[in-house]
Amino acid sequence: MKRLLLIAALAALCLSASAQDSYSGYVTYALPRTDLVFEVTARQEVFHAGPFARYARKYLGVDAREKDETTFEITGIKLTSAVEADQNARYTIALPSTALQTYMQITSQGLVSGEGESYSESASWRFPLSANGSFAGKGIPSNLASESNTLHSTSGSFSQNVTVEKSPERKAKEVADMIFSIRENRYKILVGDTDATYSGEAMKATMEELNKLEADYTTLFLGYSEYNDQSAVFEVIPEKDNAKQIYVAFRVSDTDGLVSSDNMSGKPYYLQLVPEPMAAVPFAKGAPKPKYEIRYRVPAICKATLTDGVNGLLQIRVPVYQLGYSALYPIYK
Repeated sequence: MKRLLLIAALAALCLSASAQDSYSGYVTYALPRTDLVFEVTARQEVFHAGPFARYARKYLGVDAREKDETTFEITGIKLTSAVEADQNARYTIALPSTALQTYMQITSQGLVSGEGESYSESASWRFPLSANGSFAGKGIPSNLASESNTLHSTSGSFSQNVTVEKSPERKAKEVADMIFSIRENRYKILVGDTDATYSGEAMKATMEELNKLEADYTTLFLGYSEYNDQSAVFEVIPEKDNAKQIYVAFRVSDTDGLVSSDNMSGKPYYLQLVPEPMAAVPFAKGAPKPKYEIRYRVPAICKATLTDGVNGLLQIRVPVYQLGYSALYPIYK
């Protein structure tokens, strides 16, 4: 994101002069305001439940997630502050040419002058639509089985083989049997209780293949997950008239992940600002009346806390101009 944090270009000057007087000009400027920028990253998990998940406890002795689901987890949050012109706090003042250098010094401290614009580029990336889970190539057994049925008639009894569809539980048991067979064979190879001898690269290749087979079969019970990363940028502009100083910084949706604060489908993440006490501006007794006065802002130092409504995720101190106070900078010449 590219951002022009501060614009200090003077407005066009309307000049008038006489032979005796120095030039005077009209300067238009705006007070600064703070824009809080959140750079958020999240990880999406698309979980595909295994077709035999409901039998995992019975045949493997483990619990398995039985439903497909998509979840998001916040993996990173970065908060930065940027300064820009507050277009609702613009002023025009007539200054003599001798005061322009003084005015520019004020600008370097935070005043925004003249006409200009702030440029920013931000983008959020949504996840593409997720495809349905596929367990192809994971060793799922055939749907059909051959069974022997005994038929009875008036002339006697005889057997006949028929083809029937296997029940899901029967297929689950077959897969579980294969898993235990793989584990048994792997153990025998490791302890040397086999007719063949394995060593070196042959041992390594055999173990890798057995581990892959077991992982494929186990996936049919435990399922598998696909992961994607998401990034988005959100901005919060604090407002003076917000009594509680609580804002919805962004939301996290079960389907779209990171979404804007006005997308009501997502769970809100709250930003709270607590300004630190500021000392009153001292009054200088006996000070001469200035010839010119330029209004400027002193930022309030705020404790910024981001939460999900229960847990705190981030806490940092940031200066916020619009929550501070404005004062007058005197010019005597």
